[in-house]
Amino acid sequence: MKKDYTILVPTMLPMHFEILISVFRKSGYNCKLLKNEGDEVKEYGLKYVHNDTCYPAQVVIGQLIDAIENGGYDKNKIALMITQTGGGCRASNYISLLRKALFNAGYSHIPVISLNFAGLDDSSVKFDVPMVLKAVPSIMIGDLLMHLRNQCAPYEQNGESEKLCRKYIDKASEILTQNGLQNKKIQKLYKEIIQDFSKIKRDGKEKTRVGIVGEIFVKFSPLGNNDLESFLASQGAEVYMGGLMDFVLYCVYNSIADAKLYGMRKTKARLYKIVYNYLLKKQRAIIKLIEENSDFVPPAYFDETRKLADGYISIGMKMGEGWLLTCEMLELIHSGVKNIVCAQPFGCLPNHIAGKGMMKVLKENFNDVNIVAIDYDASASRVNQENRIKLMLANSNED
Repeated sequence: MKKDYTILVPTMLPMHFEILISVFRKSGYNCKLLKNEGDEVKEYGLKYVHNDTCYPAQVVIGQLIDAIENGGYDKNKIALMITQTGGGCRASNYISLLRKALFNAGYSHIPVISLNFAGLDDSSVKFDVPMVLKAVPSIMIGDLLMHLRNQCAPYEQNGESEKLCRKYIDKASEILTQNGLQNKKIQKLYKEIIQDFSKIKRDGKEKTRVGIVGEIFVKFSPLGNNDLESFLASQGAEVYMGGLMDFVLYCVYNSIADAKLYGMRKTKARLYKIVYNYLLKKQRAIIKLIEENSDFVPPAYFDETRKLADGYISIGMKMGEGWLLTCEMLELIHSGVKNIVCAQPFGCLPNHIAGKGMMKVLKENFNDVNIVAIDYDASASRVNQENRIKLMLANSNED
């Protein structure tokens, strides 16, 4: 079916996913990253997904069904792709909700493909080693572009950072679709990206630094968080947030922790330890390049961020974003970012515990911190969300 079918992919991180999709195309998967948005996406989600279901499920499924209905695709030659991480939340269980929605909408003939590394579904993407090894730099490049753009955009005059992002999305996609792993070209590309962003002229006017943490979809997706990054930029803020690789490392480390805490899958845990150290090495290399070739603030070392859980939350708390969410807030605070937006789907129990539930103790231990929890839901008022963020920024400016 690969050669004949177009595979529709819901958006979460537009830059990352564009690069990743180029790797999938190289392996024969004709993927199309969806860019449809607006109220109609939410309406389709509400129509075909129960309104008590987690908001990201409504948005993702709504975007896919809207694309089927209005995207102009051949309904007999398309498939849908959705991720499964293996946890107990959205990214594992929504594949069944999507199939049910397709049945109710009259599209039960449309195949659904699972993107996972745990063999959770018979329709899983078949990964080979080159595909996996090219996916890693895809994520690293996406994180690097996001990190540098966020530090440049509030201070530049001519929108150069967005142009550079476009340039390097295309360049990364070109390199990663060449035969072989192209490690030397990728290392050269990292350095070139950092040096080009360093050339952007930035004014010295101080901006309010705001960190974003939360459930992975509403943290990253402009569709899921009402374009939160752009709103913060319009309010004169500089945005900081951990990258997608941090979440990947979190998932890998949890498999190692299972062996330590519960004696589970000890043989697999040794393999995950190798993967974990490999990814840490790749992350450290990027941080070192930023430090040596620019004045940008580098991302935090994940292994150091992980240790911040001590005294606050157990690494056994791994449902959803679990301990990572608390650690990301602590990492922001320790790095001097004292204003934090905790973005969460309304009624998301893990994030209410690891995010909203940790706000009291964090404020007690760091009395100069402003943290606001923002719930995202189809029924939530965007004006109310933005007013609460404005209030947090106003309190920050008074301090």
